[in-house]
Amino acid sequence: MAETLSPSRLEAFSDGVIAVIITIMVLELKVPSHEISNAAALREDAPLLLVYLLSFIQTGIYWVNHHYLIDDVEQVSHGILWSNLVLLFTLSLIPWATEWVAVRGITSFSVALYCIVCQLPALAWMVLSTLICRRSGKPLAGSTPQQIVSAALYMGAVPAAYYSPYLSLGMISIVSIRWFIPPRKIVELTRATQPTHPRGQ
Repeated sequence: MAETLSPSRLEAFSDGVIAVIITIMVLELKVPSHEISNAAALREDAPLLLVYLLSFIQTGIYWVNHHYLIDDVEQVSHGILWSNLVLLFTLSLIPWATEWVAVRGITSFSVALYCIVCQLPALAWMVLSTLICRRSGKPLAGSTPQQIVSAALYMGAVPAAYYSPYLSLGMISIVSIRWFIPPRKIVELTRATQPTHPRGQ
């Protein structure tokens, strides 16, 4: 057995699981019956399509940030392996929660359940990122205020669903928008490692 545990298998396994999660969400999109017109079907399905889009974006954000996070560590520990599995488990619940909204409709309970499921990966991410940062000795790419605001929006979205389901989904969307924009550390690192080309090429 190797003396150190390489993060390559963890990253490859995570990429595969997240790819399956995204594929499952796409396969759950159903074409409406011929009983209603195309325009009416699109209007009726528009809110649910937005929920699917929100789920896709959230999963994609975790995949992108996971890439940056794992890139900071040269070897993984037993705790990191299990924390990563917990993160993947919580992400695998997103298609189920999305399908619940698709079948039951945008109601207070279905959106509250969706928000709870969206919050679970955030909690698992905090544990995983803390373990990796301790292992690598590098700070998190995302700022602490950003994490606090995101956690507050996630928690507030659950009771907000009983006031307005669309307000609750809007709060989750704000979290996605905040994390969709890459942290300054990542932008600076990307620019620093960009290859320079001679003028005219």
